Amino acid sequence: MKVAVVGATGMVGQIMLKVLEERNFPITTLIPVASENSVGKKITFKNEDFTIVSMQDAIDSRPDIALFSAGGETSKQYAPKFAEVGCIVIDNSSTFRMMPEIPLIVPEINANILTTSDKIIANPNCSTIQLVMILKPLHDAFNIKRVVISTYQSVTGTGKNAVDQLNAEIANAINPNSVEVKKVYPYEIFKNALPQCDVFDEGDYTKEELKLMREPKKILGDDAINLTATAVRVPVQGGHSESVNIEFNKDFDISEIKNILSNTEGVTLQDDVKNGVYPMPLYSEGKDDVFVGRIRRDPSQSNTLNLWIVSDNLRKGAATNAVQIAEYLVEHNLVG
Repeated sequence: MKVAVVGATGMVGQIMLKVLEERNFPITTLIPVASENSVGKKITFKNEDFTIVSMQDAIDSRPDIALFSAGGETSKQYAPKFAEVGCIVIDNSSTFRMMPEIPLIVPEINANILTTSDKIIANPNCSTIQLVMILKPLHDAFNIKRVVISTYQSVTGTGKNAVDQLNAEIANAINPNSVEVKKVYPYEIFKNALPQCDVFDEGDYTKEELKLMREPKKILGDDAINLTATAVRVPVQGGHSESVNIEFNKDFDISEIKNILSNTEGVTLQDDVKNGVYPMPLYSEGKDDVFVGRIRRDPSQSNTLNLWIVSDNLRKGAATNAVQIAEYLVEHNLVG
């Protein structure tokens, strides 16, 4: 099993390598790929050094699977070239997500639609993944009519430079002007909340918000669900949080909701407000589950629920979900 990791030196790429190692994915040959500046450098995987290669060298190696996390332009240019040599590409960018012919996969929900003809598979947006992990079992039980999402997103969702900006601003708050701040965001992020994730697009919604409004419909296979979103960047490094209001077509009991979620694969229920137990990004970091709590009925509208969802956006929101897709392909003999 030849596996290429494209973007191996980036934040998500490094987590992909970590998850592949943790889950003991059956790799016989690892092909780490990065920008020309990194070609020839070494990375360590399972206590062994591997040399970073160029994109063309990786294509020429004809990997069985390529995990892509190198940005949309790279995916657009090179994913089809990998697919042409028989490789299955699992792409973490937004490039292919909404193309009708490209499957958009969260393994616990819809991996069963994959076939041997799927050579490019899209990994959903990080915020979408944790959202649909909760929506799917509830939709099956009570039929969702409308969802209102407000996100509180970690700076890690923007990348290493955003983490550097936050840490530099924190350092300068302690010792003024001690560190040069290289801005990724249009404003300071420390002690702030930016109501802008990605660039503004249709109807003054950001691209991140539009992803949250569109991707769940494709994953759940139901265009009748109405979704709206506001995405906010906060000075957090551990994971993304979401305040979600869900209106159902059927009535429910809170105990039913908790029972369903507590028995959902990949979901951990943390809902004991009397003892201060609820999901927080501080404790989701480094974990693969999606955490849900603060579950309560919305008294302003019938058949409506409020809840709080947290997940590590670099793991289940990106790297782990991609590796789980690869695991499904191997388990169901869809590779090769």
